[in-house]
Amino acid sequence: MTGKAFSLGRHGLYLGLHLLIPGANMNRHAAAIFGAAFSVAAVAAGASPALAQTFQSYRCADGTQFIVGFYQYDTRAHMQVDGGPVTLARRLALSGARYSGRGVTLKISKTGTTLRHANRPATACEMG
Repeated sequence: MTGKAFSLGRHGLYLGLHLLIPGANMNRHAAAIFGAAFSVAAVAAGASPALAQTFQSYRCADGTQFIVGFYQYDTRAHMQVDGGPVTLARRLALSGARYSGRGVTLKISKTGTTLRHANRPATACEMG
């Protein structure tokens, strides 16, 4: 098992702690138990950020449809428009929120949502 940090052998998941901690002399079963516990903790930690996200789909007056996603610890808006992904940075806005990037501008306010993309004029959009 030298040179490998992780492997799946006949004893299950083996975490080569001998590579991480010099002088550690753990037996194979203890390493497998630690590796399994580490894997469960990683999956549990990875599941919680997935709950803190919001996806909204919109339809615009010009026929454009897009999906935008917002994540709790990310100030950007992640869009799928015209068949491709676009990440929009949050910009300064007098009211509401404004996001822009790669020729796309999304404005969200109390009065409504507008989208400007592909050198087209801004168009009104509704959730739906």
